[in-house]
Amino acid sequence: MNGNFSNLSNEHSLIQAIHTAVKGRARFKVKGLHLSELLGKYIESRLLQEKNITQVSANHLTGNVLVIFSPDFKHSAIASRLHDIVLDYQKFPKNLSITTAAEPIQLVTLPMQPQLDKLNSQLILGAAAATTLVLSSGILYKNGLDTSILLGLQKLHTPLLDAIMKGITFLGEPVVFLSICSALGINLWQNQRHREATTLGIATLGAVGLNVLFKEIFRRARPTHWDYIVNAVHYSFPSGHAMVSTAIYGCIAYILAKQFPQWRKQILSSTTVIILAVGFSRLYLGVHWPTDVLAGYAAGLLWLIFCILYLEWQPNYGFSTNF
Repeated sequence: MNGNFSNLSNEHSLIQAIHTAVKGRARFKVKGLHLSELLGKYIESRLLQEKNITQVSANHLTGNVLVIFSPDFKHSAIASRLHDIVLDYQKFPKNLSITTAAEPIQLVTLPMQPQLDKLNSQLILGAAAATTLVLSSGILYKNGLDTSILLGLQKLHTPLLDAIMKGITFLGEPVVFLSICSALGINLWQNQRHREATTLGIATLGAVGLNVLFKEIFRRARPTHWDYIVNAVHYSFPSGHAMVSTAIYGCIAYILAKQFPQWRKQILSSTTVIILAVGFSRLYLGVHWPTDVLAGYAAGLLWLIFCILYLEWQPNYGFSTNF
């Protein structure tokens, strides 16, 4: 535990630091929060008004509060702020309830609206991107451009590029997803981040299951313009590598970006590069049509949006059981 909390019990008797080892992330036990849903919402709304704090989750079932904040913000300052917020809350009349207390409900819900609006706008952009990918796939298919694109890519083939593309496409193989998701999922679960671990499991199983279902529905044959140098035996549409990579790597990136907000841009940009590279490798290797990859991206993005909604829905209303 951080040395800043050596005198915490004396200075902030209502707050106990549980975990402060990760930079920019801290968890506290708050006296009076247990079974007080309204206090949890009040804490979230008040802390989210602080410019240095990016995320707050208060769990009224465990009495814990998780705070994600700028790395240069001190843990002790958050503990002090939490202590003041709880003292302010205790000034409210004891007979207030979550359904009848108009003033506290306003205090809780209004400050959260910008955060919800930001999330909604991001999801709308994601849905728009998926729609664009679907339309692009349809245009390529209607104009018979699949073959032309693949034949153009065939001219790029060299032994060195073949080896590089085989390595990149391996990032979209089931064994890689299973290894990464298992390791991260276990770590999340052990750190009491159950909802994030569950979301990652849903993203993985859902993406794989839906891809198999779509392949069986459309039963599209793979291109046969040249011999494959990688294993490809199932149906072609949509691309499993593109779809599953988008859903799983996207979900992992979202979880990591929330945990390490100071590295958010780097995490999201590097993940985007990986996803695009995996899809391109399938075209270069000649095992998918361009429309397969575009449709895979679209389906994976829509499933990722669903998983993010699942992850964020309850925490935004103070019902999360992650902490």
